[in-house]
Amino acid sequence: MQCPMDAAASGSSPVMQCHSIADESTSHSSPLPTVLERSQRHCYGDGTPGEFPLAVSPSIVLHVLSACDLDPKDLVALEATCTFFSKPANFAPNFALSLPELAAFDMCQKRTMFKLMTQEEKECLKQQCGGSWKHVLSYILVREKNCSQVIAGPGHSIVITRSGDVYSFGANCSGQLGLGDSEDRFKPCLIRSLQGVRITQAAVGSRRTMLVSDTGRVYAFGKDSFSGAESVEAAHTDQITTPKIVVSLKGVFVVQAVIGGYFSAVLSREGRVYTFSWGKSERLGHNSEPSDVEPRLLSELEDVPVAYISAGNCYLLMLAYQPNGMSVYSVGCGLGGKLGRGCKNNKGMPKLIEHFQSLSFKPVSISAGTWHAAALGADGRVCTWGWGHTGCLGHGDEEYKAVPTVVEGLRNVKPVHLSTGEYTTFVVTDNGDVYSCGSGESLNLAFQGG
Repeated sequence: MQCPMDAAASGSSPVMQCHSIADESTSHSSPLPTVLERSQRHCYGDGTPGEFPLAVSPSIVLHVLSACDLDPKDLVALEATCTFFSKPANFAPNFALSLPELAAFDMCQKRTMFKLMTQEEKECLKQQCGGSWKHVLSYILVREKNCSQVIAGPGHSIVITRSGDVYSFGANCSGQLGLGDSEDRFKPCLIRSLQGVRITQAAVGSRRTMLVSDTGRVYAFGKDSFSGAESVEAAHTDQITTPKIVVSLKGVFVVQAVIGGYFSAVLSREGRVYTFSWGKSERLGHNSEPSDVEPRLLSELEDVPVAYISAGNCYLLMLAYQPNGMSVYSVGCGLGGKLGRGCKNNKGMPKLIEHFQSLSFKPVSISAGTWHAAALGADGRVCTWGWGHTGCLGHGDEEYKAVPTVVEGLRNVKPVHLSTGEYTTFVVTDNGDVYSCGSGESLNLAFQGG
């Protein structure tokens, strides 16, 4: 962002402490007066030695705020505790914005998905997120923190490098590795046909893979069906052995894709959710066939910016952004209580999981396993619900839970990441320890104390 020439500070100004670092080559031989003289130097005016008035060069301060990738909460704290950071910065394009607000805008601009939006689209997203660029940055970071660069599926895996290259390995009977053939691979192989395309996210299903580029395009390969499970319809579909752009998503800038057992879904940069297949009987809010290749918008959530989605075998969870705390919506098959709404009925329309509110639980991460789900709260608590087979919920039994239930065995640790599988749940804590429960030699690996 180009800034006008900074005006000199008038009156008192907040200051930045500058550390005095002696020259290593002379620190042992220089006389003490020289060292003291160096320590008395300061950057401007008659301030205390070692202090730098912030108002001298706001553009430098803005650069520091943007370059340090501060958390939006830190930017809010700066505005709340210092008048210098709360007043207008007088920088184009909006002279009324504060330095933290401008820094948040700059950090959003670093993301291709935001940079390619028109100004009108950016303003619309800003209003959806609560009217602040700090909120928009928070919305973007939710997905970035939840998406993994290593994705393991039922038979094959995908790895995305920092530069956006993609490696695949594992089973390849339907061309799901994207390497141009159907031969299995036992070590990671680069998908060379994607060179020049920067991939940011991947979804792996049964014999199918979907990749999302930084420009919002979706590439799919493997079984040519948006239904992830084996079915009569899917058994007769064609196979695609190299990445192919999903034409039906033209006009939708996609930032995330997921593959469930009977359907696929994508998330747009505006926070809208589209689903493919398995819409019969309104399971996913529309009446489509399994072979349907048209994306169907979940219009019930059109005004709610969804930041992240997670697909189970036959249901979908959506993490929606709100300035005062995120919320979770669910849709699909409710058997075993995996929709978290207190019942075991199928729900064809996405609805809020209200039980989190009664727990004072603010979700920041969700994971939809095959038959059960888990959520991580802002305070470090973990909730699980759905089928409890093999103890995968971590509550010391195999009973199902129809509403999110706090895992008491994790009270004394600080979880930072979680993942669910078919009958397993894994939790990573802030010190790097990994807890697990479910299928294995022990039916409750993680939560038996110790």
